[in-house]
Amino acid sequence: RESSAVMQALTIVQKENSGSLTEALIKEIARYLDLPVISVQEVATFYEIYNHKPVGKYVIRFCHNISCMLNGSDDLISYLEEKLEVKTGEISKDGLVSVKKVECLGACVGGPMCQIGDQYYEHFTTKKIDEI
Repeated sequence: RESSAVMQALTIVQKENSGSLTEALIKEIARYLDLPVISVQEVATFYEIYNHKPVGKYVIRFCHNISCMLNGSDDLISYLEEKLEVKTGEISKDGLVSVKKVECLGACVGGPMCQIGDQYYEHFTTKKIDEI
């Protein structure tokens, strides 16, 4: 039962820690759930929804898997980086935005796609970027 709470615990703690996890927080979650630290670390490092370094207030995750790449995700990432003046893996100067490439967001048929906060956007375009 405790292991079924790992993802939600990581999510809650990450939100409470300005959007990222530390090794100390992961250890505390393991202690709280009475699980081996490695069990919590495995989940925290496997899923790309968990951040292990500080991020901006808004995290934009672009799917970079084959379906999205073939449908133009690289061009969209470049467009967004230029528009927001932030590089992938970095935080914007104002601290508001982080851009990440992720392996898969689970919507290959809707590529290219991205996730902004908790919202998913399929068939993403530069027009949609401008509207958002």
